[in-house]
Amino acid sequence: MKITELINWFENWANPVTQESWDNCGWQIEPEIGEKTARVLVCLTPTLAVMQEAIALQSAGIPVNLIFAHHPLIFSPLKSLRVGNPIGEMVRLAFQYQIGVYSAHTNFDRVNDGTADVLAQLLELQEVQPVVSAGDGLGYGRVGKLVPAITLQELLQRIHTQLSPPDLLFSPVADLQQPIERVAVLGGSGASYISAVVQTGAQAYLTADCKFHQFQESRDRGLILIDAGHYATERPACQRLVTKFQDLGVEWVLLSEWDEDFRRFHHTPGLT
Repeated sequence: MKITELINWFENWANPVTQESWDNCGWQIEPEIGEKTARVLVCLTPTLAVMQEAIALQSAGIPVNLIFAHHPLIFSPLKSLRVGNPIGEMVRLAFQYQIGVYSAHTNFDRVNDGTADVLAQLLELQEVQPVVSAGDGLGYGRVGKLVPAITLQELLQRIHTQLSPPDLLFSPVADLQQPIERVAVLGGSGASYISAVVQTGAQAYLTADCKFHQFQESRDRGLILIDAGHYATERPACQRLVTKFQDLGVEWVLLSEWDEDFRRFHHTPGLT
């Protein structure tokens, strides 16, 4: 399958036209590779480390030519490209080694089998609907039922098992054994959707990048907020893309091993 054919297939499924106005989906760097056979490295964030991984794979005899990322490489208008600047280095290496960079962000968040749907499936939610509908069953976030209901403790354990976050932040509650039946999910920075989630009747909301006062707001509105981290809540959707590309017949595709979680938790021995 050619790169052009792969991108056309993807955009028929998750059209960049549906992205948010502030977003920048689609080609980030395209060094005239469209007619080449697609050999794809999938990642969450297109960083120099991922570019170096692709180059290392080329050196090992695997002619990787496309980095397919969830996060855009370029958000703001560039004022300059200089040696030592990360984006400038990405551009230089992309053209030198003929490796394109393509991003699917908010257009991938809202589709069926996108970032939110993958989380809902991992948590085994049923009767799933968007938190904020965009029509045709699409939209941001997902809310659904746990059948049968499970305890909050069991829900937190399920999140740990399925997402392997370095740690979990969650609203303080009096009873970890309380039954949880209705759960909302949204991968990445989803705290701005708290009001919409409350309106769905969800008891718990899994997302990431939540601030102190957003936990306060959730507590005051009777919602258990669970922050598993940006990386942990979106990386599973990248793995789903790998599977989809394999099923599509892409000759070579791999989930990046050099993709990065930019946060680390330090646990001091003897302190709780």
